[in-house]
Amino acid sequence: QVQFVESGGGLVQPGGSLRLSCAASGSIFSIYTVGWYRQAPGPQRELVAVISSGGSTRYADSVKGRFTISRDNAKNTVYLQMNSLESEDTAVYYCNAQFSPGNWFASWGQGTQVTVSS
Repeated sequence: QVQFVESGGGLVQPGGSLRLSCAASGSIFSIYTVGWYRQAPGPQRELVAVISSGGSTRYADSVKGRFTISRDNAKNTVYLQMNSLESEDTAVYYCNAQFSPGNWFASWGQGTQVTVSS
């Protein structure tokens, strides 16, 4: 089992930037595909960015061109650089990893709150 600790959220004005960090336990973290999710008020959790073990990335259309996911396997950490933030980006952001294609770990961290407001 892998445990995740998200950090870096905060209050930012529209157009601003934040960098989120996801620290994970486990010596084999580097082999996993890792994703950032977000959840605005409501039950739906949206997958916004994914990075494979080899560094390939994919993004939701809503964040493409504004967000960048990266990883530092030596630090067991994945980052989400968020630029040109919009009010619609306001949410709690979580990270998770796939232990096999399409299957994410059941446990989630506490998340980090991002609020975009003037």
